Amino acid sequence: MNLGLLIIRLVIGLLFVGHGAQKLFGWFGGYGLKGTGGWLESIGIKPGVLAALFAGLAELIGGALFAAGVFTPVGAALIVITMLVAIITVHGKNGLWSTSNGMEYNLVLIAAAVGVALIGPGAYVLF
Repeated sequence: MNLGLLIIRLVIGLLFVGHGAQKLFGWFGGYGLKGTGGWLESIGIKPGVLAALFAGLAELIGGALFAAGVFTPVGAALIVITMLVAIITVHGKNGLWSTSNGMEYNLVLIAAAVGVALIGPGAYVLF
């Protein structure tokens, strides 16, 4: 069980760290704060740069906490909030299935984050 929780935490958490770094720093093919902020404004979220900053920090910090198994409920909550905002602003109107840019994948990430938060991070944590 502990190894399974570690794998889930590392994959999801580190991918969220990467998404946060895309938004904040433009790393890993991301657009940085200005580019992400411009896209957010194009879909009606203003001020876009501030929203990009909050989203990027939530993903980076939430992902890092989740991956490390430190304050796991806080990390999971940041992941869940980020995915709920993505559903409300982008994916929800497209239905369920990811083939139509729907919310399917967001719901999977929410379920995994909530599940780990409820079970606990397992024995393999940073400290």
